[in-house]
Amino acid sequence: MRFDVITLFPELFAPFQSVGVTRRAFETGAVDLRLWPLRDFALDTYRRVDDRAYGGGPGMVMLVEPLVRALEAIRADQGPAQRTPVVLFSPAGRPLTQERVQRLAASSGAVLLCGRYEGIDQRFIDAHVDEEISLGDYVLSGGELPALTLIDAVARLQPGVLRDAASHEQDSFSDGLLDCPHYSRPEVLAQADGGEAAVPAVLLSGHHVNIARWRRQQQLSLTARRRPDLIEAARLRGDLGKEDERFLDSLL
Repeated sequence: MRFDVITLFPELFAPFQSVGVTRRAFETGAVDLRLWPLRDFALDTYRRVDDRAYGGGPGMVMLVEPLVRALEAIRADQGPAQRTPVVLFSPAGRPLTQERVQRLAASSGAVLLCGRYEGIDQRFIDAHVDEEISLGDYVLSGGELPALTLIDAVARLQPGVLRDAASHEQDSFSDGLLDCPHYSRPEVLAQADGGEAAVPAVLLSGHHVNIARWRRQQQLSLTARRRPDLIEAARLRGDLGKEDERFLDSLL
């Protein structure tokens, strides 16, 4: 899959491609990341890509013309058969969810537009943006961090990126619920107060059915406490079985 990123700060993306688990996605070509520095598409001496807002007010607005030229260059490079949607990162966008990440991971990619300053001229958004995405109810300095977040979330779902293909299937939100707790060595950990914290006995039992049941119950318990909205959504989808409901009733 291919991501084309329109950005004022392409240097922010270089380290990301050479570290961590998702590095394999770029090394193998599972993810093709192409950066398009916006100032390369400004025609004046000062390489200006922003100007004051009509109507006054603080901050600068990103200009339409450089953005259009950048997008035209991307389309020419892609060719007509590979036209991918334009995604703008914006507080006004829909929240990014694992479901959206999974759908994007199965697609051919996207053009990611990283805004800066006060915002982007609305006329470009109206004419060219297919989708607006938000990471949450807060404001960042620009779209580069959301773009990196989206690319990371999508890249790890590509075949062969994670050594164990089942890893992402157990992630939080993959089945609509939060993930269960995880433990490793040592089996018993000394605490600062003189006590001990042990790994739950069921995880040492080797009884796979009981382990699976424990993990499911931990998922349900944690989600019910911290994100009851996800429990209700799972009920509406019909994802909870009778055993799940009995366990949830026992928590009341």
